[in-house]
Amino acid sequence: MTSLQVRTEPAQADAGADLLLDWFGRTDASTVRYEPGFLTGLAPTAVSRDLLRLGASVYCTDKLVSRNTTADLWTRQLSLQVPVSNPALWDAAKPELVAALSFLSGDRWELDFVADTNEPPEADALGADCGVSLFSGGLDSLAGAIDQLEAGRELVLVGHHDSGLTDKQQKLLGAALKDRYGSERVELRRLYLRPGGQRKGPARPLPASVENTTRSRSFLFFAAGVAVADALGDTVPLMVPENGFIGINVPLTAARAGSLCTRTTHPLFMHRVSNVLAQVGLRHTIENPYRLMTKGEELDESANQSFLLKLAPQTISCSHPEAPRWAKRAQGNCGYCYPCLIRRASLHHVGADQDAYAWDALHESELLAPSSARGRSLRALTASLAREERVEDVLVNGRIPNGETTKFFDVYRRGRTELREWLRGAGPELRRRLVN
Repeated sequence: MTSLQVRTEPAQADAGADLLLDWFGRTDASTVRYEPGFLTGLAPTAVSRDLLRLGASVYCTDKLVSRNTTADLWTRQLSLQVPVSNPALWDAAKPELVAALSFLSGDRWELDFVADTNEPPEADALGADCGVSLFSGGLDSLAGAIDQLEAGRELVLVGHHDSGLTDKQQKLLGAALKDRYGSERVELRRLYLRPGGQRKGPARPLPASVENTTRSRSFLFFAAGVAVADALGDTVPLMVPENGFIGINVPLTAARAGSLCTRTTHPLFMHRVSNVLAQVGLRHTIENPYRLMTKGEELDESANQSFLLKLAPQTISCSHPEAPRWAKRAQGNCGYCYPCLIRRASLHHVGADQDAYAWDALHESELLAPSSARGRSLRALTASLAREERVEDVLVNGRIPNGETTKFFDVYRRGRTELREWLRGAGPELRRRLVN
């Protein structure tokens, strides 16, 4: 295991730490790169600010420690000290919080909460009757925004980005929504945050190697959304649009069990985060309107399907959208990762599979070659679809809380049907692998 001692604190303080995050103050000495304007004009409570600082610290810590240095090439021992407004309050929530983070990233987290001596900046609460929805630039988050805007709500979209392509797509989609529904009804707040890298000026040097799995990003995303919701009112819900099929994310192979398979919106993770919010006195619910839908069903039931499908080619649903440029192909949805395969099946479900992908999984025989790293997900998917679904499958990536195992099994079964229907349009070599 790898152990990293991390303390987030004001950057001008003198302390032996590897990561200094001056989240609400100066940025010149911080080892984290961020744009401080995310909360401009907002007045979230001290506790929701604590949560945002914690989410930022967890995310940057996750990215700074390579899993390749651990004995099992995955599990790390991560120790994090965070200043908060009320350490006793956060200590009471620590067991559930550690359980949520460990489930999400697959690491062993140790959290130490200390008193924050800084006064939060003053701002006037917006007081607007707005909804808050996470906005990644993906197809699900776009569908969620459109459905809520079609219902007549004013909406604050909350995004996070740490790379140029995600930044670009969020801006394009946000502008399109403003043009359609009016700038007075749509506000896009985007958090840019990442480790600072090897640059001149930070108070502490950063590790030369970084980690690219970023399992903890959804915790930062949730924390950012809660901070914005908290500035609007103490019971404003946070909407997290994500289809239930990818939410439970049943591993395609036994080798991908546990946190090797992402748990971004897994029902158990969302349940535990909701418990943490309640334990620290935050009354915001976290709601996923598509939790019991497949991605195809989500598109099929859109309140404005024609507009959604018009914007769909601008969305990014890919695990590694910048990878195609190394093969001298267009950046965007790669076409061969598991989220891309699900995306294509969902668009096929509504008769709109005309997206451009760097690789065509239906017809490129390269992806079926055993030596092809790019074809791993496609080969695993075809092998998985040849097996009959079992209720036990939906428990492999984590238990389902609140007695909803059967409901999520139905989502799982319907999602696999969508994938089979799409793959039947493949070339003969791939079609021979499928069960008709």
